[in-house]
This record gives sequence, C-alpha cells and structure tokens, in this order.
Amino acid sequence: MDVNTWSALRTASQEAAVNRAPVPVTLRRIAGFARPHRRRIGVFVLLSTVGAVLTVLTPLLAGRVVDAIDARSGLSVVAGLAGLIAVVAVAEAGLGLVTRLFSARIGEGLILQLRTAVFDHVLRMPVAFFTRTRTGALVSRLNNDVLGAQRAFSDTLSGVVGNVVTLVLTIVVMLGISWQVTLLALVLLPVFVIPARRMGSRLAALQREGAAHNAAMSSQMTERFSAPGATLVKLFGRPAEESAEFAVRASRVRDIGVRSAMVQWVFVTALTLVSALALALVYGVGGGLALSGALAPGAVVSLAMLLTRLYAPLTALAGARVEVMGAVVSFERVFEVLDLPPMIDEPAVPRSLPTGPLDVRFEGVDFAYPAADKVSLASLEEVATLDSRGGDTVLHDVSFTVPAGTMTALVGSSGAGKSTIAQLLARLYDTDSGAVRLGGVDVRDLRTADLHGDVGFVTQDGHLFHDTIRANLVLAAPAATDSEIWDALRRARLEPLVRSLPDGLDTVVGERGYRLSGGERQRLTIARLLLAKPRVVVLDEATASLDSTSEAAVQAALAEALAGRTALVIAHRLSTIRDADQILVLEQGRIIEQGTHQELLAREARYADLHHTQFAA
Repeated sequence: MDVNTWSALRTASQEAAVNRAPVPVTLRRIAGFARPHRRRIGVFVLLSTVGAVLTVLTPLLAGRVVDAIDARSGLSVVAGLAGLIAVVAVAEAGLGLVTRLFSARIGEGLILQLRTAVFDHVLRMPVAFFTRTRTGALVSRLNNDVLGAQRAFSDTLSGVVGNVVTLVLTIVVMLGISWQVTLLALVLLPVFVIPARRMGSRLAALQREGAAHNAAMSSQMTERFSAPGATLVKLFGRPAEESAEFAVRASRVRDIGVRSAMVQWVFVTALTLVSALALALVYGVGGGLALSGALAPGAVVSLAMLLTRLYAPLTALAGARVEVMGAVVSFERVFEVLDLPPMIDEPAVPRSLPTGPLDVRFEGVDFAYPAADKVSLASLEEVATLDSRGGDTVLHDVSFTVPAGTMTALVGSSGAGKSTIAQLLARLYDTDSGAVRLGGVDVRDLRTADLHGDVGFVTQDGHLFHDTIRANLVLAAPAATDSEIWDALRRARLEPLVRSLPDGLDTVVGERGYRLSGGERQRLTIARLLLAKPRVVVLDEATASLDSTSEAAVQAALAEALAGRTALVIAHRLSTIRDADQILVLEQGRIIEQGTHQELLAREARYADLHHTQFAA
C-alpha cells in the first residue's frame, strides 16, 4: 500500500473518531425536528398501544381453547374462541398496516425537514467553504447520511413503540398468570441487555468508519468523473494508480460491511438461542406445575406463547438499538454541517436600493480571507485537523468610486486582490473594516436577493449546469419568455449557433458546458446576464482564456451587456480596457495608481510597465 493510499485510509479513520456529540444531545436535537409532527406521533403511539393489546390477547385466547378442550366444553365454545382468534388476527394485521403508514409519514416528514435544512444551509455558506470542501464528501452527507437516518426512522420507528408496549403488557399478563414461571423466564433477561449495549457501540463505531470511507470514495468519484478530472488522470497516465487507490477504499468498506454483518448475526443468533432456552424452561417448570394441579394446562400454553411475545420484542428492541446507533451516527454527521456558521447573515432590517443607475463605492476596506476552521470541517476536507491560523490581509485601506453608468477597470499582478474586490461587492464575503456601498447603501444592509438581482457577474470559466440552454439562461430570469431569450441570444451574438442546433433551446450543454467551445460558453453566460438586466456588471477576466477570434465575438457581446450600466472590469489583457473611464492598478492589496489609459501610460509607472510587457513584441 503506497503512502497516499495509507494516508487516505488513516484520514477516514480519524474522521470517524472526531467531532462526536454526546448521544443524548444528538437525540434531543432529533426530537426538535419531530415537534411539528406531535399530533401524528400521538396517534401513532395510540395505534401502537392498541396493537400491542391485540398481540397479547391472542395467547390468552389460545390458552382458553386448550382449557375448553381439556374440560370437554363442546364444539361451539372451541369454535367461538377460534373465531375470536381469527378476528383478532385480522384486526391486528389491519392496525399494523395503518400504524406503519403513520410511521412512514412521520419518518419521511422528518427527513424532508432535515434534507432541506442541510441544502439551504450549505447554499448560505461562503465561497471559501466550497473552495476547501471536497464536493463528494459534502454530497455524501446530503445523500448517504440523510438516507441512513431515513431508513432508521422508516424501519425502526414503527417497531420501537409497539415493541415497548408489547413488552410491558406481556410481562404484566405473565405475572398475573404465574409470577413464579415469569420470574424464572426473566432470569435470562440480562443476556439480552448486556450484549445489546456492547454490540450497539461496536456497530456504531463501524458505521462511523464506513461512512467516512464511503465519503472518501464519493469524493474520488466526483472529482475523477468530471470532464477536467478524467482528462487530468488520462494525461498523466494514472488510471492504474487511481483504480488501486479506489480499490483499497472499497475493500475497506467491504471489510467493515462483513464485520458488521457478522456482529449482527452472532448477536441475533445468541438472542434466539436464549429465547429457545427460556421457552424450554417455561414448558419444564410450567408443565410440572400443571401436573401437580397448581396451574391449568391452558395457562402453560398461554405462558409459552406470551414468552415468544416477550423475547421477540426484546430481540427487535436490541436490533433497534443497533439501528438507532447507526442513525445517530448519520445525524451526527449531518448536524456537524448544520452547526457550521454561514458567516453571511441577512440584515434584520433590510434597506432598499434607490431607483436609476447605481454607483459603487469602496470606503477604507481591509479584508483577510477567514481561517479554515471558521469556514470548513476537517471531515469534509478529509484531513485530521484544520489549519486554525488566521488568513493574511489581502486588501489594505482600499477606497475608490465607480460613478453610475461608467466603467472602471482593475489591473495588477496575479494575487493583487482584484477578484477579492469583486467578491466583496457581491457580498460573497464581508469586509473586516470599512464599507462597500451600492447606490449609497452598505451591501450588508441589503437583502441578498436584492443585491444579486442588481449585480451581475461574468466570470472567466463561464460556468454552466449540465442542463439545456434554456434552463441555463432562465436561471437569471425564471419568467423570461422565448422571445426574450432569443433576443438575449441575438445580442450575445449566439442566436445563429443555437438555431442551428437540432434541439435549439432544449440542447443539453453537458457538464460545465463542455459541449460548447470556450467562446460559446462565455457568450451564453453573457446572454444570461442580459436576461437578468442588472444595473451593475462585474466582468472577472471574462476573455482571459479565449483565442483572438472568440475574444472578438465575446467583446461584441460584452458591449451589449455594458451599455448604460455601471461596470467593474477585472482585466488581464490591457487591450480590452483601453476605453475604461478609469483604471485602478492594484499591487499587494493596495491601489497604487489611478487614471485613464493615456494618463497612466504618461506616468511611466507600474501600469506602463505592465503595458510594455504585454505589447513588447
């Protein structure tokens, strides 16, 4: 096993051992999700109680049948008791079906709450969370762990309440028939309880480790099955190594599955054996009492049947403990994500943006990206511990104004802070000090929906979802009509291409839009921007990765997008921003120059150096 593979297994094992809340705390949080279903739970408990009564009633009637036969009471009495047993059986089956329906609805309702809570919470997390987290590990929380909790609720909830009531009623009835035989039968009860506690803890530990390894496999598949990931693996000739690493993880999951299955099988087999021994004890002792006249023959039969009703619920409850512990593990992993603060909060009293064109102002802004332990989880990054060191300050006292309806360009070396400024304007992060204002309003006082409705982005990668062209476009304007969509495509210089496609607007673009060229993807994101009709546009190196032909087409589309709007343009190619109303030069998080293209060239400073370097040829 190579070092990387061993490290992956060790990290998964470490993940399984950390960040565990006490079980009672987790159970209380689960109960919190159950509060909206109090009425259904009450009906469910009532139905389970009635079902338990019916379960205990059958053995008593069977004992009466034996006594009637022994007393030669006649065929009518025996037939009547037999008919009553049949009625009870039918009622028990019907009630069981209704009880199961209530259980499923309660369980599915709880899981719906949990799943939507996790999804909504993750969407509120800062961008730093997604840049650090392995996507597969996060998806595993929302799928595997929530489904694990779902199975426990759907499969276990219906049995736990009914089995508890059945257990109590059975013991009470058995004590009423013969307390001596009942106490002897209960002597073997500790053999159930002690292994159940120990086995449950052991299986929970295996469940945690298995969940960690499943998350690791999910992460590897998510990254390697994407178009860029698969290309990278092929280009560097690592398919065999990737396969070996995946096989080691999958083998570990297999081993854990085998061990879990064997532990459960041994446990259930032992409990079944104890139940059989207890039944033999009842027949032996009860039969002796019946021969001496101290106990009726029917009472012995009733005790024997009740004993199966006693140990069957015990076996089910012991197994339920194992399932509940597994569910607790799943809930722990889900709650771990829910407990991570999103950092960006909606304002308590939101303000509205003024009408008309909007200006952009940065006032004395300082900013450092948050440390890993503030925005991420070790288990989602698949590391033992997160780096708790604070981030370095990347913006220092940044102040500038983009007048309404004008274009301001940001240039500078890689890492100077250009994209950070754009992210602060969209409030993907909050400033450490100073303020970012849109139309005179601090962005922290705006509803996120209002802010993002008026600030539109075109990024370098031109990200698209694996969906149709129409679906990718109406993401910005769900109510857009076909005529509006075609108008946006025309203005983005993409209409002829889309009309030439066999499925037109219903053409699927592939994962991240990889079925389109880079220029086509970028123009599609510009069409999406045109549909959104924002008053402020941010272009984050929108043409940096394009060839000259594609750049020309995209520039023509951008001219449509920028017309009449306030624009903040992050540029790598200086040729694209010569006509900007002002250019800001950033270095190491500070604005060191400001002016028009001609003014900055005349100063013969940093901007001139950048320009001469690009156009030296």
